[in-house]
Amino acid sequence: SIMITVIHCWSAPRSRSTALLYSFDAREDCIGIDEPLYREWLVEKGDSVARPYTKSLIDGVPPEGETDEQGQWKRERLSPQERIAEAAKKLGSGVIFCKHMAKHSFLYDFDKECTVEGVEIVHRHLLLVRDPVTVLSSWGQSGGVHGNAATSDEVGVVPLLSIYSKLESRSKGDNIHAVVLESEELVNDPNEVLSVICGDLGIEYKESMLTWPSGPKECDGPWAKWWYHNVHKSDGWNRKSTKEEYYPVQNKYRTVDPSLMPALKSSFPAYEFLRQLTTKYQKRGPSPSEIYEDPRNEHLLVWIGAPEHGRLYPRSMAAVSPWDSSVQGGDAGWEGIRVYRGKILSLDKHLRRLMRSAKALGFKNVHTKEQVTEAIFQTLAANGMRDNAHMRLTLTRGEKCTSSMNPDFNVYGTTLIILPEWKPTEGATTYDNTKGITLISASQRRNSPNTCDSKIHHNNMINNILPKIQANLAGAADAIMLDVDGYVSETNATNIFMVDDEGTLLTPHGDHCLPGVTRGTVIVLAKELGIPCDVRRVSLAEFHAAEEVFTTGTMGELTPVTVIDGRVIGTGSRGDITKRLQDAYKTLPEREGWATEIPSFE
Repeated sequence: SIMITVIHCWSAPRSRSTALLYSFDAREDCIGIDEPLYREWLVEKGDSVARPYTKSLIDGVPPEGETDEQGQWKRERLSPQERIAEAAKKLGSGVIFCKHMAKHSFLYDFDKECTVEGVEIVHRHLLLVRDPVTVLSSWGQSGGVHGNAATSDEVGVVPLLSIYSKLESRSKGDNIHAVVLESEELVNDPNEVLSVICGDLGIEYKESMLTWPSGPKECDGPWAKWWYHNVHKSDGWNRKSTKEEYYPVQNKYRTVDPSLMPALKSSFPAYEFLRQLTTKYQKRGPSPSEIYEDPRNEHLLVWIGAPEHGRLYPRSMAAVSPWDSSVQGGDAGWEGIRVYRGKILSLDKHLRRLMRSAKALGFKNVHTKEQVTEAIFQTLAANGMRDNAHMRLTLTRGEKCTSSMNPDFNVYGTTLIILPEWKPTEGATTYDNTKGITLISASQRRNSPNTCDSKIHHNNMINNILPKIQANLAGAADAIMLDVDGYVSETNATNIFMVDDEGTLLTPHGDHCLPGVTRGTVIVLAKELGIPCDVRRVSLAEFHAAEEVFTTGTMGELTPVTVIDGRVIGTGSRGDITKRLQDAYKTLPEREGWATEIPSFE
């Protein structure tokens, strides 16, 4: 039987799409068709679109003084279906490559695609996208033809998104979707990208696609002499004519005319979405199954925004402005909160501390506690989270109007970021709360109040990250940080407790550490359980000789420490006091006054 794959390549009006047409047409098993919907589009547009060849194309006759020996003008009177049927009869089995402009897509019937009697035809759709900044920076080069009509329709990315939507709506679970190709990737690595694209389209890759003869082609539309000057000079994907090798395109440095910004702004969101669907983008790192402990974390909704302007964004599209103070200078405060069985533990304590940090940092136009609470509930509801979840709240000084450390330039109010994740208390990103963990002592000292006060729960985290790197390199879970006088402060990520040989619970005072919410909770629980507790300076030697040690934090709760700097702590396993406190902590979500009920979700 005769089997033909018809590839419909949709793109913006730029040379890359024509080069791709030539690339496929160079295959011995392929016939290329150049914009079979163009004539019909010009008919539809009428006088609203000016082209120097409009009348000739519509009539199917060459302009005065020209001949039509190859029938390029005459064949334009054929419908796309007739063009495909004609190519199919000529070709037999193989590939028909139809180059289309995205703005022509409203003329294509995606639900009733071309059939040819006696031929099995498979239609596949390829979306060739290009950064609209690049497109618009070169817009003036063809101004004599398109009249500098820079609209999102002409740039082409928004119509490409519409095509993608149509194709997705008709896929009906058959797992055959549009293939998206970023043109810069194609130019920079044609051999690899063409191989991948052919695989995605279900056809065999052929190396003949890398080169083609320079000059006009039989597959050219009759408008080629107005548009194809540059691509006619090429003989392959950026191939040096003297050597059989391929090299990245040479960078060109161009200015984007400010008058083109409306077209750029309306095109960019569509481009960002489609770019993320390319095979190369999807494979830019480890697969989701390797990254996410819980697969649901791949498709989260994240809250971002200034007071009264916050909203939810898909994880892959979530971003803050590069002018935000958190980016410019780590100028922000943060909190971690946990969700248990339909409740948020110690929410009020965390939010009060967040507001204290904002006040200490001198933030202005700050989200209210009620606005933050509402955003938390909205985020939890959107993600369906009622248990076994953790949220990272960040409150930044907000977006600046210019790059500067000066808070006077923060004119839009604070930015609230809520990152929810499905995250068990014991897992890849937390600790083993039964077997325990190993700690080392860090070479860095913890910030003191005369440098950067840890009672402000701030985002200047480099003081914590460097010890964490030390711990990673040493194969330990975390690192104990000392204060400027050499006493234990906390670990790089948590507060820390020890039990001495008299059964007294000890924890460093809060002068050089964050007085954590979980730390305070453990002190309260110890009193309830009749465990003696003392808050004082504690030396590293005391921790080395301790009977029990454990760390505390909202994310990981209470985690036993079994080894510090090579010294085995106690028996080398979780101690009795640690276990009693862990058991008491787990009851808190159900105890009155400790947790906030999450509203029901619809």
